[in-house]
Amino acid sequence: MSEKNRDGKRTARERMLEERAAEEAKSRRNKKLAVGGSVLAVIVVAAVVGVVVQNNRSKPETPVAAPAGTIGDKNLVIPVGSPDAPSTLTVYEDPRCPACGAFEREFSPTIDQLEDQGKLVINYHIVSFIDRSLGGKGSKYAANALACAQDAGHFRDYHDVLYRNQPDETNDAFGDKATLISLSKQVTGLDTPTFEACVNDNRFSGWVSAVQQDFDKSSFKSTPTVLLNGQPVYPKNGADEITPENLVKWVDAANQGKTLGTPGSNGQTPAPTSTASESNNPSPGVTG
Repeated sequence: MSEKNRDGKRTARERMLEERAAEEAKSRRNKKLAVGGSVLAVIVVAAVVGVVVQNNRSKPETPVAAPAGTIGDKNLVIPVGSPDAPSTLTVYEDPRCPACGAFEREFSPTIDQLEDQGKLVINYHIVSFIDRSLGGKGSKYAANALACAQDAGHFRDYHDVLYRNQPDETNDAFGDKATLISLSKQVTGLDTPTFEACVNDNRFSGWVSAVQQDFDKSSFKSTPTVLLNGQPVYPKNGADEITPENLVKWVDAANQGKTLGTPGSNGQTPAPTSTASESNNPSPGVTG
């Protein structure tokens, strides 16, 4: 073989190797682009889903059914006390929240007294987020049972019974509807077929979800959250710790020079028919 032919074969072999290397490099680039495109597509889809979920969270559902006597936007607030009372205590609490239980067991006698004296109306927001963190259905089912009690005109008494019998936070006893119905026997006139059906059918589940969604979009992150005329007072009002005595003192000071509301028992009475307006989530610092 001549030297010229050997050079020609080597050149052809080298060209072939170069072309093969170029093809392999192109193939690798195409694979990387395909993988990158897939990842980008997944990221875009995830972002879109996240936006949709966030938008849904920021828009409370309009419940199909709300308990009688509820007030505020979409009727998410349960008022207790004279609607013309000069002061308002706004309370956010979860039926499974142990701090809420401690608050209610210490303060409910004082709060009930202030309500009956026409000094104070309480706006309750019954939230149910503990089920999300601990599992179970106790928060939601108990919130629905409280809505049923409100619908029957016995919210205050049943509310006080639930918190006196509150299980440990990790014990989902309120997730048993029979337990919630059994506790209603401690409230005269509440244990009826109508109440039992309301609890068993989870009649106000949509309302319970809407109240929680409303809490999720608020600036409040824990329970109990307690505001007196829009001002946070739990666990402290300024430098002063909340106590039953201080709560009475703060309410009397806020009511000074104002006409008290209609006095009377606001426990076992027909469901409130108040049409008083109520912002679902009053801004801290706004006095009323």
